[in-house]
Amino acid sequence: MPATATFLPPAPDAALQPAFDALLQDACATLAAHAGDLLDGIYLYGSIARGDATPGVSDLDLTLVLRQAPAPAHAAALETLRQALQARHPEVLKVDFDIGHRAQVLAPEHLYSWGYWLKHQCRCLWGDDLSTHFAPFAPSRAIAMAVNGDFAHVLDDYARRLERATEPAAIARLQREASRKLIRSTNILRRDGDACWPASLDEHAQLFLRRHPGMRAQLACFLAQARPGAAPADGFVPALRQFTRWLARQQAI
Repeated sequence: MPATATFLPPAPDAALQPAFDALLQDACATLAAHAGDLLDGIYLYGSIARGDATPGVSDLDLTLVLRQAPAPAHAAALETLRQALQARHPEVLKVDFDIGHRAQVLAPEHLYSWGYWLKHQCRCLWGDDLSTHFAPFAPSRAIAMAVNGDFAHVLDDYARRLERATEPAAIARLQREASRKLIRSTNILRRDGDACWPASLDEHAQLFLRRHPGMRAQLACFLAQARPGAAPADGFVPALRQFTRWLARQQAI
């Protein structure tokens, strides 16, 4: 791909895939009925938001913005709703909730994390669309760091969970999630002069490999594990730890 190519998230009014209509309607109706007093807004992101999801293979990724910081009982109730939604919708492999609250989203210190996230990676499905509070963001390393600067901690946690996991299905899921986080985290090595802003995993990989072509083989292994349906890979945890250490060293340069 030419160095001048630009990756952009889909337009907020882009048509959604009909295969996921019932799922999205159910998600909004269920959350509004059972947690409406808690919710400020429901946002869609990921492959379904981009319009390139695969039924039965892709995940449903939702960001929930609450009116205030959740109490433990609220978090437990949302988890119960998430599990029930996932159980009755085989058109997605998994349902994920990322949860924040209104004051957190609008805080100036979270401009490059929550502000960017809602403005450029999400589309509001229900409630107050807080993305209208933010002007468009130019691609930058500061935003990449705000979104994925926690990579070392998160990937180390995945490594430790994988070392304890015994069920093949759980191992495959954790390897997939860790691979996706690692690939997205490579964007912290971008330069402020890079005009493109990756959205999909393949776009993250393309941008990363322009600067670090010597890492192609290592990245290919994680791309393979990030795909739905990938079987557990031998040697995944040592490879994950090694790549994480390499990424941390590069970040420090």
